[in-house]
Amino acid sequence: MRAAVLNIDKPAGLTSFAVVRRVRQVAKVKRVGHAGTLDPLATGVLPILLGGATRLSDLAHKLPKAYDAEVLFGATTITDDAEAERQAVADPSGLTADEVRSALRAFVGRISQRPPAFSAVKIDGERAYKLARRGEMEAPQPRMVEIVEAELLEFTAGPDARARVRVTCHSGVYLRSLARDLGERLGVGGYLGHLVRTAYGPLKVEEATALDQLTTTEAVEAAALSPSVLLPDMRPVRLSVEQEALVRAGRPVRVLPPPPPGLLRAHDEQGGLVAIGHTDPLHRTFVPDKVLA
Repeated sequence: MRAAVLNIDKPAGLTSFAVVRRVRQVAKVKRVGHAGTLDPLATGVLPILLGGATRLSDLAHKLPKAYDAEVLFGATTITDDAEAERQAVADPSGLTADEVRSALRAFVGRISQRPPAFSAVKIDGERAYKLARRGEMEAPQPRMVEIVEAELLEFTAGPDARARVRVTCHSGVYLRSLARDLGERLGVGGYLGHLVRTAYGPLKVEEATALDQLTTTEAVEAAALSPSVLLPDMRPVRLSVEQEALVRAGRPVRVLPPPPPGLLRAHDEQGGLVAIGHTDPLHRTFVPDKVLA
């Protein structure tokens, strides 16, 4: 199978690695990875990278993500989501939609965010969740993240107050932390309920493939997308057969018209993605940086 991307609608209850393992077994491809972890309770878009597409994971992580998140008010949990026991904080009955909407504005832009104690962030070389499981609840250090938009979609008032929020953000944002911090800002506590990743760059959840549909290699091939779907803003260049051979050997080639400056994606004559590279303006050539097998 050529390098490819699968837009998988991850079901609740599975880790992202479990999805990778299942796809690897069905597709019979050794190199399989994902581009952005989803917690077991979360559902939605999980890009799975096959073969040479695994080399694009760092570029994929730069794409914006969109989520629909349910925030439950009145309590906190040690995991910042619904997986752990609730610890009551304050009665949220007095909350209004306007108060939640106003509080959300504080989280838009470049902000400092503390990852959950149960997360993959490393503390002194060890994963935070491993420390937390041993009862060592050392809080990870805050870090700068970027939230592009946070919109209140729906609010239910009362003793079981909850909000449905649409969030667009870049990599590194923890929606569990956002739920926790929103509840803290409102003075009633909060934690994350249901979470759906609705978009990952150009990949939409409405167009995603259910994992249980991928039962054969033919089904995987039918759902496979070109790796270039992860590079929507990168300009393409077309290679001849001779140029493709040189690029696959890691050698620069002169292409016409002269390539524009910046990162470029090179395609073979059939449109398949061959490599990611940059322009050498002095020699007017395309120089490969990452070649897909």
